[in-house]
Amino acid sequence: MDIHEYQAKEIMSRYGVRIPPGKIAFSPEQAINSYNQIDAPTCVVKAQIHSGARGKAGGVRVCTSEAEVAKATNGMIGNRLVTIQTGPQGKIVEKVYIEAGTDIGREIYVAMVLDRASERIVIVASSEGGMAIEELAASKPEAIFRVPIDPAVGLRDFQARELAFQLGIPKNLLRAAIKTFKGCYHVLIDSDASLVEINPLVVTKSEDALLALDGKIQVDDNALFRHPEISEMRDKSQEDPRETSASDHDLSYVGLEGNIGCMINGAGLAMATMDMIKHVGGSPANFLDIGGGASPEKVATAFELVLQDDNVKAMLVNIYAGINRCDWIAEGIIKAVQSLNLTVPLVVRLSGTNVEEGRKMLKQSALDIASADTLREAAEKAVALANR
Repeated sequence: MDIHEYQAKEIMSRYGVRIPPGKIAFSPEQAINSYNQIDAPTCVVKAQIHSGARGKAGGVRVCTSEAEVAKATNGMIGNRLVTIQTGPQGKIVEKVYIEAGTDIGREIYVAMVLDRASERIVIVASSEGGMAIEELAASKPEAIFRVPIDPAVGLRDFQARELAFQLGIPKNLLRAAIKTFKGCYHVLIDSDASLVEINPLVVTKSEDALLALDGKIQVDDNALFRHPEISEMRDKSQEDPRETSASDHDLSYVGLEGNIGCMINGAGLAMATMDMIKHVGGSPANFLDIGGGASPEKVATAFELVLQDDNVKAMLVNIYAGINRCDWIAEGIIKAVQSLNLTVPLVVRLSGTNVEEGRKMLKQSALDIASADTLREAAEKAVALANR
């Protein structure tokens, strides 16, 4: 789960990461009031959406007066901001963050990430902050430093100090750098986060302060039950409504850009199914894992979710029933087709527990459902039906 910049900064500041003064605003009037409370000659108006690269898209404005603050805020709130990360659909801006301006001397990139390959938390940092780390990794990989952290002892002072030297942070700011790096590490650990990022972390021109000008935290959805205070920060308006609906019904869903809707049980089988669809010339419209114990009602809900996507031209159901039962799945499919008045072609492949009974139920339903015995056969039929 993503949270907004101002929320991430609020959390980071509790762990010793220094941030400029700032306030959230939901209207031009509130923005002006926030600007006056901050009492800084220059402020920055930042659109609060779940996306990076906001500055390049006009979502970050430097202002020096009430009139400029009101104009910038009015131009953002209620409008759709399109960045390279949001896709062409963009995201609606509902609030802005008014932050005191900073006299920037140097920009640095710092992130704590979970590296699954090494089974470690790794610090990824660069002395060239303020730009997308993906671009920097492609154009100048030697500028990126990586520090693996032993989970038994955590981030040590000497590691943070060495990284500060590598990044060229002034000696008088070494204590601040260590505090910042260790603060970010503890944010990640204590919040069950998968990413804690500051881009940029700036050294002021006077070299008397180290400030986080942007902050990003991604929290593991599966750990939110342990963090109700973070769960409350969820902004559903920034999420794909299909993914939000799926989450509310305990379904794993990721929207894609193809035209074949998928409903599968098990993440591995779902990935294999999508690969097979691509292999035979099609394109999946989604990843959807209904889980191992899906009831008929849950199957019907999954159908509704997939069919919310207007791009879906055919639907493929691929179920291997172990914990689940094929007759349950068949019952859910029949209910869904009948209640939703399904108009797109449907291909169903069932295998596992009670498979014969499940197939018999589908056949006796007299519904227009294409069956398949193998995954390849199911994918080929779905692709053919979607393209007809």
